[in-house]
Amino acid sequence: MLETRLNYIHENPVRTGIIADAEGYLFSSARNYAEMEHDPHQN
Repeated sequence: MLETRLNYIHENPVRTGIIADAEGYLFSSARNYAEMEHDPHQN
């Protein structure tokens, strides 16, 4: 149940068209849950 809620929260910016990929959204923890180490907003 927790995973379903987190997915819903992470996908909100994608559904509204703010960004194409939840992991790339600056104000999302989706990157952390996807175990991404590189921040796509940094060079």
